Amino acid sequence: MDEMEWIHRHPKAEDLRVGLISWAGTYLTFEACKNTVTATAKSLGRRQTWEILVSNEHETQAVVRLKSVQGLYLLCECDGTMCYGRPRTSHHGCFLLRFHRNSKWTLQCLISGRYLESNGKDVFCTSRVLSAYHMWTPRPALHVHVILYSPIHRCYARADPTMGRIWVDAAVPCLEECGFLLHFRDGCYHLETSTHHFLSHVDRLFSQPSSQTAFHMQVRPGGLVALCDGEGGMLYPQGTHLLLGLGCNPVRGEEWFILQHCPTWVRLRSKTRRFISVIYDDEVRAASERLTPMSLFQFECDSESPTVQLRSANGYYLAQRRHRAVMADGHPLESDTFFRMHWNCGRIILQSCRGRFLGIAPNGLLMANATLPGPNEEFGILFANRPFLVLRGRYGYVGSSSGHDLIQCNQDQPDRIHLLPCRQGIYHFQAQGGSFWSITSFGTFRPWGKFALNFCIELQGSNLLTVLAPNGFYMRADQSGTLLADSEDITKECIWEF
Repeated sequence: MDEMEWIHRHPKAEDLRVGLISWAGTYLTFEACKNTVTATAKSLGRRQTWEILVSNEHETQAVVRLKSVQGLYLLCECDGTMCYGRPRTSHHGCFLLRFHRNSKWTLQCLISGRYLESNGKDVFCTSRVLSAYHMWTPRPALHVHVILYSPIHRCYARADPTMGRIWVDAAVPCLEECGFLLHFRDGCYHLETSTHHFLSHVDRLFSQPSSQTAFHMQVRPGGLVALCDGEGGMLYPQGTHLLLGLGCNPVRGEEWFILQHCPTWVRLRSKTRRFISVIYDDEVRAASERLTPMSLFQFECDSESPTVQLRSANGYYLAQRRHRAVMADGHPLESDTFFRMHWNCGRIILQSCRGRFLGIAPNGLLMANATLPGPNEEFGILFANRPFLVLRGRYGYVGSSSGHDLIQCNQDQPDRIHLLPCRQGIYHFQAQGGSFWSITSFGTFRPWGKFALNFCIELQGSNLLTVLAPNGFYMRADQSGTLLADSEDITKECIWEF
């Protein structure tokens, strides 16, 4: 069977949302209890997140509506006051969005012609004369662990730590080098590689963020972004090897990338510690103790359903076929490519849509034979493209704070949690300074432990997971801002985006 060309998936709707920052550095905020909109928040949270719904777009402008995560729209009333609700007419709640060269946006009410502005606290539409007070800086609200896809070259950006460069040449984003952390500081962006180096203005990676690693970002609805230095230079792939660097002459829109949440790639191991791999084009076996690119699978899972699809690096999905064999020749919408997942202490059990459980036959083939699962039907699962985790919960990112000695879960800037695998599905959590996470008798965490503890990770969606802490409770986000491990059941506060 010929290898299928890797098809780039469009970003999910939740990855296209943005925060809008006023001239005063505060965010446009949906005030649920006051039926109003303000600009007082200093960090990006759920109430500061907006979906941009485009009805008509040109190169420098678009007609849009702004929709909050609660499903209500930003509305401008006749007297210039702002509120939220449901549009009453076809143009009610519509704004003319203009993209400016300084990476700012302006939003002009389509009915009144007045511009959206803020005084640093209140938000209103009263002036038809454009000024700096009407400028808004868009900030992508997706998780900070991202990939960059070039629609022109149909490849993904890839860091090369040995050369100290970034190339736009990866056909499939299955390597950890394709993942980047997008840091937002003082109105600028810093792009950090998986080895903790930073893209710079001088075509080499820096070990620390600085003014030389700071970029401005132009944002367009639909996930398109372009990075520039603020002095006329744009980042785009250059030369025959597609080196990502600053230049002044991008052609055909080479400077535009699609910004997406970093996908989850995993490797599966049988009880004999052999990797599940695709061999002979589409045959799937527990064949080797050595990891190869054909041993990697993209984990695609809808959080509303306990089913998963496993997409191999050849572009096809695992699917149950005749005689109960599992082959790597499936297509996205085939029912035979969906497997129900069950968890047992960090090990995954996969059940086909016909009710049989996947296991390894005596000849090494992956088969859907068993009516009841046993040790042969349990697979070890480990991350293939994530040497660290960045966790975001209901109240913000997991990280440390100068004002607290306990790990917090409401931070605007996250900490990296380095993963040290010790058993299938079991990890040690290491803090950025090299010490280990420790847990107190109250179920809180500190980042300076001397001894490694066991944390059990179970995937709940394509980019969602739960963590069973060493005390036997699930880790959850508490509204107070303190990270806790005290939940016996999986609740919404136990689900972490990574």
